Amino acid sequence: MDKNDKHKIKSQKLKEKVDANVEKATIERGIVLVITGNGKGKSTAGFGTVARAVGHGYKAAVVQFIKGTWDCGERNLLETHGVPFAVMGTGFTWNTQDRDSDISAAKAVWEQAKSFLQDPKYHLVLLDELTYMLGYDYLPKDDVIEAIQNRPENQSVVITGRGAVSELRSIADTVSEIKDIKHAFRAGIKARQGVDW
Repeated sequence: MDKNDKHKIKSQKLKEKVDANVEKATIERGIVLVITGNGKGKSTAGFGTVARAVGHGYKAAVVQFIKGTWDCGERNLLETHGVPFAVMGTGFTWNTQDRDSDISAAKAVWEQAKSFLQDPKYHLVLLDELTYMLGYDYLPKDDVIEAIQNRPENQSVVITGRGAVSELRSIADTVSEIKDIKHAFRAGIKARQGVDW
């Protein structure tokens, strides 16, 4: 038996396994995806999912925690395609150094997030950097978990950020952890517009 024949047999077995798994997946509903870890690309993955949804003609909404004090390429693009953004707008907590102000800003943007999570017209809601709000105790975990769990049945939610708390991981249908192996910034390379932000 030559390599091509072996490859064909191996591929056929794989196809049968994949087809069987596809056949078993019969539940239709929105899902919760958590993208966490110390590696770069969590928000990028979340925005990629928003772009995918919009590309298929679905409505999506974005809520940005932590970030928001500088130009955002994703926002520049997606707002022109009808994607509403709710932005905390305070920047990173190490810049503000004002816990009370950060909590107030987080609560204000969370109210906007809850309105998206209650609206069935949104196929997808991105909660970018939400994990920090729970890890820092800026938002009540019970309120956040309840709002996500009680969203419309066909709405999906993507949550990004480092250190996703166990409560988020527990309610998620999919959890991906992005691992930091190497980063240009640590080598002294400046972050680039259009690549890093």
